Amino acid sequence: MIVTMQKVYVAVAAGDRGRLLDGLADLGVMHLQPVDPSLVKVDEPTARARDAARRAMQILASVESAGPRPSIAPAQAVDEVMELSRRSAEQISRLAALHRQIEQLEPWGDVRLEQLQALASAGVPLRFFDVPREAIDQVRAELVQEVATLPREHALVAAVDRAGALQIPEAAVELPLPARDRPSIRAEAAHLDATIKADAARLAQLAGLADDIRHHLGQLEERAAFMQADTGSLVSGPLFAVQGWMPANDVARLTQQLADSGITAAVAAMDAADDETPPTLVRPPRWAKPIQGLMTMLGLDPGYRETDVSVAFMIALPIFAAILIGDAGYGLLFLLAPVLLYRKTVAKMGRDMTHLIMIIGVTTMIWGCLTSSFFGINFLKLLTGRGALIEVSMGSEAMRFMMLLSFTIGVLHLSLAQLWRAALIFPSLQFLCKVGWAIFLWGMYGVVRMVVLQAPFNTGTPWPYLLIAGGALAIIFTSPSRNIFRMVLVGLANFPLAGIGTFSDIMSYVRLMAIGLAGAVLASNFNELGTSAGPIFLIPIVLFGHALNIGLAMIALFAHGVRLNVLEFSNNFGMEWSGHPYRPFERTSQ
Repeated sequence: MIVTMQKVYVAVAAGDRGRLLDGLADLGVMHLQPVDPSLVKVDEPTARARDAARRAMQILASVESAGPRPSIAPAQAVDEVMELSRRSAEQISRLAALHRQIEQLEPWGDVRLEQLQALASAGVPLRFFDVPREAIDQVRAELVQEVATLPREHALVAAVDRAGALQIPEAAVELPLPARDRPSIRAEAAHLDATIKADAARLAQLAGLADDIRHHLGQLEERAAFMQADTGSLVSGPLFAVQGWMPANDVARLTQQLADSGITAAVAAMDAADDETPPTLVRPPRWAKPIQGLMTMLGLDPGYRETDVSVAFMIALPIFAAILIGDAGYGLLFLLAPVLLYRKTVAKMGRDMTHLIMIIGVTTMIWGCLTSSFFGINFLKLLTGRGALIEVSMGSEAMRFMMLLSFTIGVLHLSLAQLWRAALIFPSLQFLCKVGWAIFLWGMYGVVRMVVLQAPFNTGTPWPYLLIAGGALAIIFTSPSRNIFRMVLVGLANFPLAGIGTFSDIMSYVRLMAIGLAGAVLASNFNELGTSAGPIFLIPIVLFGHALNIGLAMIALFAHGVRLNVLEFSNNFGMEWSGHPYRPFERTSQ
């Protein structure tokens, strides 16, 4: 559910300004709202140091710690990380440019410029020409030598003419000596490459200070938060006051908690006005809490006056993920990896996200058992000779069943969204519009079956009647009014696009079948490829194939499983995701 918020004002004597901010930070319950946002600021040194520490943490996140841990302060480590990152970027860019120069100078070979200069000093000046290959014989000089092949059937020709009788064809173009030769460029590139490797090794050492830098960042963010709280407050003569939002159930305890901290404060609270947008704090049931990890990662925040859909997401996403991933072996990995590496996974992804991955692992294992797939092996057929309860294959009947299952899951998912919205807005007559759309979705389900599966759609089936009944309710009660004529006109204006949209919404769920089938076929094909390649290549091919398939399954989970909830379901439910999260003012470092 979305927690009810109240706007809270806390006032103290101006002399207790610092103590109040310290006390509120220790309690960590109040989402501060500045009195005048234009006055909120953080001093330049703190902001610069905070941003640098954030960037350093982003850089080190992709660096594996190695080597001795440097004995330097976190702030110094941040500066060094930033300098190494900047320098490495410049050096990599310079190295790429040098490699391009080496390629461009290929016709000149590995001759050194000082060698050519020595020849000239010895009275043997060399001149170079770009000559069409068919005109090389027309070059007249004391010495003529083709040096290299150039593009477009041309050649690089060297000529020595000490007598001044040089003759060249009109199509020939004299080429000046390059500014640098390939050996010197290679030497610079080798030096740059060694420097880049040394910087990477030093960065790996600095990665050992990631925890110290993280703590340093927490201190900087806390300092910035205090500055923002202080500059966003109200100072009026002898009084100092702050305002913000708190869960309504926590307000009554705030005065006592401040008193226990030795702070005498006046606390006033009031409900949110209609034109105010309090921050959103979502507290789903305990069993649905893991989905919050994903919603936080994606930045999905329902508006304060919207509905918490965590329960619906928590039910649907593991089912979608199981069908998309589709293999009991993969599900076992999704379960065991977080279990065996629990602390590391929680530290990196958070407890909720870790638990969600484990739940997805369990549901995928269940689906994989139903489809008899374990790392692409049909284990039920292998052990008993019998087929799977649910066959996932390229066979026409199997594909037909999986498409039907996908469409059925889709219409259930979408119609439940409409009925849930209807229940929330009851007793407004508009709830009948939502009921109508739920009924219409089932009629459109019949249309989808007819178009894709060639199933019957006629007066002997329920689908036309569901379309008519649902469409009538959706049109008439789109905008309930005493003016019936107006009601019908508004409904008719909105109906065509929305009606067509239900078809595409249901069709979207075919991705469950398509992605699941693609993964199953890919796993099976890699197994066959590894077997046919012989015992030496069997393990590398199979490991690569399944690793690739698991990676694609992860992409599918976010690209398709999440989409069906965030777009199709949310659009039918009427979610706008217009909120901003509840972030209490609190200490972030210890």
